Amino acid sequence: MNLSDQCETGTPYRGRIAPSPTGYLHLGHARTFYTAYSRALKHNGWLIYRDEDLDFQRCKPEFSRAAVEDLLWLGIHWKGDVIRQSQRLPLYREAFERLKKDGFIYPCTCSRKDVAQAASAPHPSPDGEPIYPGTCRERSIRDIPRGTQIVWRFRVPDGETIRFHDGHFGEQSFIAGKSENADFGDFIVWRHDDLPSYQLAVTVDDAQMGITEVVRGADLLLSTARQLLLYRALGLKSPRFYHCPLVTDENGNRLAKRCDSLSLRALRNSGITPQEIISKWCDDV
Repeated sequence: MNLSDQCETGTPYRGRIAPSPTGYLHLGHARTFYTAYSRALKHNGWLIYRDEDLDFQRCKPEFSRAAVEDLLWLGIHWKGDVIRQSQRLPLYREAFERLKKDGFIYPCTCSRKDVAQAASAPHPSPDGEPIYPGTCRERSIRDIPRGTQIVWRFRVPDGETIRFHDGHFGEQSFIAGKSENADFGDFIVWRHDDLPSYQLAVTVDDAQMGITEVVRGADLLLSTARQLLLYRALGLKSPRFYHCPLVTDENGNRLAKRCDSLSLRALRNSGITPQEIISKWCDDV
């Protein structure tokens, strides 16, 4: 089933930049966010800035401030104030309760270690996430002792192929389920710390904010398939998608926030200019 391109033609372009303040922004972020800004300008639209700060252990206010400063230095602008996910928890809870009421999700007591070590666990998904073998799929919350740590998983349609068009990479397809050829399985929508997962939070946000195109890194292509299932289950219109090629080092490894020497903050301090970064890392996307 093709679940993409539900955004109405003629709707004014609205994009977003959505960093997670767990470290300083690096060149990969520069490429993605500058591409989002360029596409908004190209379509006579504008951007929303969303701070994805739901990882309360790793997200720091200083990283949020640094991201704003570094993006403005790079020449990226947005409309309105910074929107923080940590201030939108009731919206995510409402979506979670709806999914639970409609039978799309179920409680799971399996840890990540349990999933990885399950004898029947299929191969990992393309993004490295172990494919859930369905251990708790038929369990009810009534079957779980009070006080047991649980997450809630979305029950994917086993064997269904999720197709969508990506603005950069073209036609994409991923198979849901737990068979040998599956690309992803039942995924977490509500965490054991009583907070929404990335997949649920960004789906709710992008729909509620009226985002018409999501621009992000190619490492999230598979997440798009998961999120399209959430859009359908929640009765929401999905945006279009544009995934940027990742910035890699000389060994072909993806840049990470721990590479401090390649952070925008370090590059700024070394005297490099915004135009040098844009010309070398951002203009070819």
